[in-house]
Amino acid sequence: MKIILIILTIFLSSCKLNKIVNHHGVHDLEAKSKELRINETNINQIRGLLGPPSTTSYFDDDILIYLERKTSNSKLLKLGKKKLLANNVLLLEVNNKGMLVNKEFLNKDDLKEYEFSNKVSDKSLGRQSFIYRALSGIRTKLNDPLGKKRGSLKK
Repeated sequence: MKIILIILTIFLSSCKLNKIVNHHGVHDLEAKSKELRINETNINQIRGLLGPPSTTSYFDDDILIYLERKTSNSKLLKLGKKKLLANNVLLLEVNNKGMLVNKEFLNKDDLKEYEFSNKVSDKSLGRQSFIYRALSGIRTKLNDPLGKKRGSLKK
C-alpha cells in the first residue's frame, strides 16, 4: 500500500494545473496595433513598439507584416494535440518618407474568410490589392498554421 501511495504522489506531483501556451511572434499584437496612428506614426516608432517585422512584402519593401500565434496543448483526451488559440496578422504599409499610410489587423476568423487566387502572376504586373500582396508570401503559414502538412508526400 505504501508503494502505491509513493508512486501516486510522484505521478501527481509532476502534473501541472496551469495551461502551457506556446507563443510565436509579437505578444499582444492587437493592443499594440491600436497605438499606431495613420499619418502620425513613422517607421522608427513602429519598430520601437513592435520590433523588426516577421516578414516584408515580396513585391514592395514598404509593407511590413507582423505575426502572432498562440497554441496550447489540448486536454488529455485529445492526446496532446495542439489547439490554436490566436493567429493574428498585422499588415502595415509605409510610404517612401517612412510614415504609416495603411494598417489592417486580421484575426484567425478574418483569415478563414479570405480566399486566395490560384493564379500565378508575373512580378512585373500592375499593383494588386494591399491584402493580396501582403499575404501571398505567407500563404502556406495560413493554410497550415501548426505545420503538419509540410512533411506529407503528394501522390
